[in-house]
Amino acid sequence: MDWLERTATLRQWSRNGARAPHKPLLVLYALARFQRDGSGELRYSSVEAELKRLLDEYGPGRPTTPAYPFHHLVSDGVWEVRTDRGAGSPGTGVRELRATGATGRLVPELRDALRREPSLLGRMARVLLDLNFPPSLHEELCEAVGLELQPAEIAEAGTAVRRGRDPRMRERVLTAYEYRCAFCGYDGRIGAVPVGLEAAHVRWWAFDGPDEVENGLCLCSLHHKLLDKGVLGLGADDRILVSQSFVGHSAAAGAHVIALAGRPLIGPQPSAAPVAPDHRAWHAREVFHGVPRAAAG
Repeated sequence: MDWLERTATLRQWSRNGARAPHKPLLVLYALARFQRDGSGELRYSSVEAELKRLLDEYGPGRPTTPAYPFHHLVSDGVWEVRTDRGAGSPGTGVRELRATGATGRLVPELRDALRREPSLLGRMARVLLDLNFPPSLHEELCEAVGLELQPAEIAEAGTAVRRGRDPRMRERVLTAYEYRCAFCGYDGRIGAVPVGLEAAHVRWWAFDGPDEVENGLCLCSLHHKLLDKGVLGLGADDRILVSQSFVGHSAAAGAHVIALAGRPLIGPQPSAAPVAPDHRAWHAREVFHGVPRAAAG
């Protein structure tokens, strides 16, 4: 059985670019637990709050519950659920999962495969990360679920389930924005080499976002991370959106984040393509959290 291919299909039901990271997040969490204790059994009532936190932080802004993946992941052939009454899930009802003592874990065949081939765990994790989240969040997500990946595991990928990135995108995007952060104007260099500037995908590469200037922004490292976390976004008039959900009381948070609300983007050059409306709309729908703040005074 090809566990990498099976892992890659966890998000195939998604339509029209909608994000559905529920199952991938649960499997990442289960892999981390298996890595720690070799069993990975998760009692729903014990892990519900932590799974909910992961969904709130790394999922789309829509309301959701960890009961959904806990039950439905069984149909993907990688997960099993048992209750006090025996094998089988009681359904997606939170009360039923709690009351019946529901526990879930990776299926025996997958646990055996992970024991026989320890590197499989890292390769499965890489597939889940590549197909569901942008690179700026990979390391943070591993820390959030408690997953420890070795450098060789991080570098090794399931090539059968990945499409190649265009290495030229970074240079094209940074050139289009004249090597300045489109949000704050940061343009730091060491000698002639830009430092702390990155080419951000507006529509994530994992969700068919093209490696093109019209899907890119030149951003400093901070604002790239905040764009991918849904703190920052783009309005229809190419002005910066800041989520009302973001809270920061320090002068730094005010200056570097809150004060951006309503500001126009810096760039791109007149001859370069601006962010395409469909990519901007995808980010607003699938990544940006909550309601935008009013323009800063």
